[in-house]
Amino acid sequence: MDRSFYTRDPAAVARDLLGKVIVRRLEGESLSGRIVETEAYFGGLDPASRAFRGRKNYNSVMFEQPGRIFVYMVHGWWLLNIVAHLQDEVGAVLIRALEPLEGVEHMERRREKRDVRELASGPGKLSQAFAVTKALNGLDVTQGDSELTVVAGEGEPCTISTSRRIGVTKDLPRDLRFYLGDSEFTSR
Repeated sequence: MDRSFYTRDPAAVARDLLGKVIVRRLEGESLSGRIVETEAYFGGLDPASRAFRGRKNYNSVMFEQPGRIFVYMVHGWWLLNIVAHLQDEVGAVLIRALEPLEGVEHMERRREKRDVRELASGPGKLSQAFAVTKALNGLDVTQGDSELTVVAGEGEPCTISTSRRIGVTKDLPRDLRFYLGDSEFTSR
C-alpha cells in the first residue's frame, strides 16, 4: 500500500484499514494479523489526540509524512499507530486489535497466552504479541522491506461498526472507533 492511502482524513484511513493485514518481520519469522479494530485521531482540535498540545519531541512523527509508524506508551504498553492525514494537517490511526493469522506460536510465547482471541485483542496486547516498541517509531510502512508493513487483505470486510473511542475522557462529538462487528478478536 502506497503513501497516498495514508494521505487522507484519519477517519477514512481508520475505516479503510479494517481487513488489511499487518506483517511484522521479527527474528527471521513473519507474524501477521488482520486489522479488526482502529481509532482515528486528529491534531490540535482533538482533545484525545497526542497532538492536542502541539508538536513535541515524543509526538513529532505524527506531524510528519503519512505512512510512518508512531509509537507511544500508555500505562506501560507501547501503542501502534500509523500516521494518516491530509497535507499540512496532523493525524494518526491507532491499531486497536488484530486477528492473528501467521506466527501464532511466536505470539503465544510473547504473550504467554494460548487463547488465540487473547493474543492481539487490544492495543497493548497486539504490541506485546508483535514486539512493537519505541524502536519502530518513524518506520515507513509503505516500504516493502520494512520491519512492519500493511498489505491488502482478502476481500472486503462485511460488517463495519462504529462507536466512540475507548478510554477517552474528552472526545470529539463523533464516532471515531471502527471495528468489524462480527469479529471475536476486537478489544476486550
